[in-house]
Amino acid sequence: MRDYKLISADSHINEPPDLWANRVPAKFKDRAPRMESFEEGEAWIFEGALDPINFGANTNAARPRERRSTWIKWEDVPKGGYMPAERLKEMDQDGVDAELMYPTPRPSTALFWNNKDRDFHLACIRAYNDWLAEYCAYDTERLGGIALMPTTGVADAIEEYQRTMNMPGMRAGLLGMWPNGSLDIAPEDDKFWAVVQESGVPINLHVAFAQGMPGDKSRNPKGSSGEFRHTDAPIRSGEFIYTGALDRFPDLMVAFIEVDCGWVPYVKEQMDDRFSRMNPSVQYKIKMRPSEYYDRSFYFAYITDTYGVKNRREIGVDHIMWSSDYPHTGADWPNSWKIIDSVFEAAGVTEDEKQKMLAGNAARVYKLGNGK
Repeated sequence: MRDYKLISADSHINEPPDLWANRVPAKFKDRAPRMESFEEGEAWIFEGALDPINFGANTNAARPRERRSTWIKWEDVPKGGYMPAERLKEMDQDGVDAELMYPTPRPSTALFWNNKDRDFHLACIRAYNDWLAEYCAYDTERLGGIALMPTTGVADAIEEYQRTMNMPGMRAGLLGMWPNGSLDIAPEDDKFWAVVQESGVPINLHVAFAQGMPGDKSRNPKGSSGEFRHTDAPIRSGEFIYTGALDRFPDLMVAFIEVDCGWVPYVKEQMDDRFSRMNPSVQYKIKMRPSEYYDRSFYFAYITDTYGVKNRREIGVDHIMWSSDYPHTGADWPNSWKIIDSVFEAAGVTEDEKQKMLAGNAARVYKLGNGK
């Protein structure tokens, strides 16, 4: 098995302009996502989107801060976002041994997850997953794909999960809503949890569930563009716990990605406190205290979280994974090791803890290095 020292549990690709045009069935060619040029740069045109979807912020890691913009021309996108051989070179510059690859959030997630035309929805999801599998197959020990799950019902989610998990390089699935296709967890989702539990890898929730069609980020109210990425995670964790899903599926692993982890001790404390105060006659029928499910079933990927690193033992060292977020704005590329060493030294992180948080946990739960 490869000796991993640094694994990013959350990195990103940049979808090439012809991804969907070349892969969706002919009847969807006219509706397929496409890239168009504008005065400010280039952007994706997606059916149902509120605006053209620019992607500059999804490539900013390679540019000085004064040159960063939400708009960019495709020719200026770092080649590693869509060419795996180039990505390995970019990883080597940063000293990263392996990455778990997620999509660009607005184009490949919220737009498809909120499109209710089932056939078109599935065609676009499958096209993306096929492309990602080919990308990661270039080096399956260093590139791991996280497949998009459709939101058109449990049966479709199971079918796509099983299809993609049999592809070289694909390591886990990503939910944008509950498997039933809504924002409310339901008993029918148990069929999907059973399949994921059997696979032995986590189901992933990246930042937050998709709650509406996205538009131009510049029109968002100030302070609503992702500074508090973790706010959806406590809600979804509570739904997993209080519905008994984690009692029915005790080996199910759930990874909350790009939500950091400094908030976890507080939420664990508060959930236990409120649970203990409930009248036994109306108390949730679960087998453990809420915090115990956190300690057993949940994993967390952080980008910048010095508070979380300091409080790693209250979170659970075996459940924390480092994330570069490359090539997005949050990345420290190509200086990740410099930042890591500074933060870890200040927090007194031991060598054993360092190995787990930076590589061991991600390699274990995503089965990296197993030859797939």
